[in-house]
Amino acid sequence: MHLSSVPSPYGIGTMGQSAREFIDFLKDAGQKYWQILPVGQTSYGDSPYQSFSSFAGNPYFIDLDMLAEEGLLESGEYETIAWGDKPDKVDFGVLYEQRYPLLRLAVKRFCLKEQSGFAEFCREQNRWLEDYALFMTIKGLNHGASWLEWKEEERKRFPETIEKIRNTNQEEILFWKVIQFFFYEQWKALRTYANDNGISIIGDLPIYVALDSADIWANPQYFQLDEALMPIQVAGCPPDGFAEGGQLWGNPLFDWEALERDGFSWCIKRIGHSCQIYNVLRLDHFRGFESYYAIPYGDKDARGGHWETGPGEKLFRAMEKQIGKQNMIAEDLGFLTESVRELLKNSGFPGMKVFELGFDSRDGNGSEYLPHNLIPNCVAYAGTHDNDTIQGWFSTAPAEDVEYACAYFGIEDKSRGHWKVMKALWSTVADLTIVQAQDLLGLSSESRMNQPSTFGENWRWRALPGVFTAELAEKLRENMKLYAR
Repeated sequence: MHLSSVPSPYGIGTMGQSAREFIDFLKDAGQKYWQILPVGQTSYGDSPYQSFSSFAGNPYFIDLDMLAEEGLLESGEYETIAWGDKPDKVDFGVLYEQRYPLLRLAVKRFCLKEQSGFAEFCREQNRWLEDYALFMTIKGLNHGASWLEWKEEERKRFPETIEKIRNTNQEEILFWKVIQFFFYEQWKALRTYANDNGISIIGDLPIYVALDSADIWANPQYFQLDEALMPIQVAGCPPDGFAEGGQLWGNPLFDWEALERDGFSWCIKRIGHSCQIYNVLRLDHFRGFESYYAIPYGDKDARGGHWETGPGEKLFRAMEKQIGKQNMIAEDLGFLTESVRELLKNSGFPGMKVFELGFDSRDGNGSEYLPHNLIPNCVAYAGTHDNDTIQGWFSTAPAEDVEYACAYFGIEDKSRGHWKVMKALWSTVADLTIVQAQDLLGLSSESRMNQPSTFGENWRWRALPGVFTAELAEKLRENMKLYAR
């Protein structure tokens, strides 16, 4: 369950009391892990996999009540705001309009107080914070336009232009730095609370960065860009049974040769930063490190793409040498070649096994995801944020697939089928199992988090207050005992 989905009275889940109450539920339910999606600052489309920075946290997750406790806001300044008309859906438009004025007010008050810890934070995070604050400031001066649409001297970071912007926009640059200080102070407190209660947080690192990001603007030499700083090729997936035209993600591709010449330092800093803020890190699209799908920039879909060779083991050897061995999960879903399997084996990372893929007749590679074929060194899921809920799958999957799954799990009453599937998950040899909160609650397709290659309704699901009950925690804990989890 993503942080955005935690129950909250202010439009979106935050790092405040409601998140702590969810951690309390997990503890009472006998759980050890909470997996979330990337916590970066989302851009147009609101996807946590498209962020303005690989390092900056999402300002929407800053808890307003905690700011009020510090004297930076007054409760009446935000409690009367209408944060959306659907309590089970995030209204990102309302958040964009209403959240930032409150944060600006809090930052203004913060700057009038003794700023304990802020200067140290800026020193520790300077390797990315300065570029991020500059990027967001110049984006504001350009009315939110992508950096590719800025003036040449801004796009190409002419030194005299950047210095002038620094000198004439100090207050705005400071705002973005303080916002990140707020985020990381609250994040550290939340992670500490989780860890003190025996809950480790599994985070998520997208393999690629967003085109409109401080990452690319500040480090264009590490990406496949032309002299005008426009992408040459972009990321995606080839056509398959799920998407006739493939998936066109649009992220610029890494220039792996340039990165290797620099010892993969920027990539390792990015991964290392995520390893510091999470207890365990899920590496998104792991197969892209072995070989990646490259689509000519400007193509309308992914049909014209081709495969190119990635850095493979060289990256992971360099990473282990620089930051040591880390707790990671490899998202190894999709079409897997023997070389990808070899890379996964040599890395030692557990891969992912998703039950729903094992029963999908459109995927000819599904048998390895069936419960009886799992291996210990894996993380087993009923479904991920990209899949339908279990109850939704029963309603939308091809009839023969549903019939096969019901026979396999011994499901006679599909309205209770989600418990049958979760019990099968827990009974496997997989070292770790993860279920979606929506499946724990038995919710249908309306609660699906993301439907790839669609736009508009994704990433919005929120849990309603009071759904994570003591009775549900007890039932979950009893199942953990039953399956020795």
